[in-house]
Amino acid sequence: MAQKNKQETTGMNGDEAVAFAVKQCDVDVVAAYPITPQTIIVEKFSEYVANGEVQTEFICTESEHSAMTASLAASLTGARTFTASASAGLALMHEMLFVTSGSRAPVVMAVANRALSSPLNIHGDHSDSMAERDSGWIHIYVENAQEAYDSIVQAFKIAEDVGVSLPIIVGLDGFTISHTLERVDVLSEDAVRKFVGERQFPMVLTHEGKTVPFKLDPANPMTMGPNALQNYYFEFKRQQEEGMRNALLKIQEVNSEYAKISGRSYGNGLIDAYSLEDAEIAIVCIGSTAGTLKVIVDQLRKEGVKAGVLRLRTFRPLPFEELRNALKNIKVVAVMDKSMSPGGLGAAVFNEVRNALYDLKQRPIMVNYIFGLGGRDSSPRDLRRIFEDLIRIAKTGQVDKQVHYLGLRE
Repeated sequence: MAQKNKQETTGMNGDEAVAFAVKQCDVDVVAAYPITPQTIIVEKFSEYVANGEVQTEFICTESEHSAMTASLAASLTGARTFTASASAGLALMHEMLFVTSGSRAPVVMAVANRALSSPLNIHGDHSDSMAERDSGWIHIYVENAQEAYDSIVQAFKIAEDVGVSLPIIVGLDGFTISHTLERVDVLSEDAVRKFVGERQFPMVLTHEGKTVPFKLDPANPMTMGPNALQNYYFEFKRQQEEGMRNALLKIQEVNSEYAKISGRSYGNGLIDAYSLEDAEIAIVCIGSTAGTLKVIVDQLRKEGVKAGVLRLRTFRPLPFEELRNALKNIKVVAVMDKSMSPGGLGAAVFNEVRNALYDLKQRPIMVNYIFGLGGRDSSPRDLRRIFEDLIRIAKTGQVDKQVHYLGLRE
């Protein structure tokens, strides 16, 4: 990939990388409330504000519910808006997440993924954002601090596209990415601002018969988030689905455009496949676990095992066609979940991927591995054991258990 812009190599943890990206994106409003392991993001950004490095209105709210409410209001007036949260804070936002997506407000939010109580746990898993999978937000999950930086820059361009006009969650694994120092190559501020551009607005017809930008403006009054009962509510929700469908293409376009200025891309923006071309067994995962799995795949390949990894970068909208094309020739697939769906058959990612593959005439055998809850470490040996299970299943065609709990004391 051609890299046309000079970049600076820095050392940042994932939270700092997010804050730095937001700094470069010419954001008008940041409204947030601190919660571990997200706190560093807004703490660092508040320093930029205090030092006069950005012209951003920073709103310290009294709760995460208020942070999302303020973000929604700012976005609807036309401001480029960012917030961040995690765990119980994200759960407290739950109501306002639906209001924000239903109002078509393109807020960008970083979520430093963390377990939900009870019992209390501050470490990383995906139970917080997976609980919001049907809230109407786009979900992108990153593998490392570099991708956290890159994805925040991309997120504003995706969310603010007039055909999308939906909010985005960028998820980074709590502590594993949020607090770990890594190499991060950053673009110049000019390059980022040129790439993101100014916010664009859909044009709408008001009750006064005027065609105006879709934003709250006293000169052109309009109602957003109205009372819509049986006659209209359904149509509002269906329009959100259209925005999600449009996002599938937009995410790929932005990923490709970003590669031209940075030299970096993440698969096609939706999925990131590794050694899948001739693979017979494969693991599907999201987040930082993919990095370790790729090392194990390299080892297995040297041993003659045709193994591969598919990292699901975009979870909402679900890229079901890409999943089908990538996995249709695999014999056995394990899907890894860092969350649970108590009472269900497997967890969220497993259910989504299995559903996507269901209509294939020849589909892989599938098993689910739930792992890492509350930040529990999964060693390379633990992860290799999954591939060993898949080798056995591929030989015998027999699945002893559909759902496994990796590294659990039972």
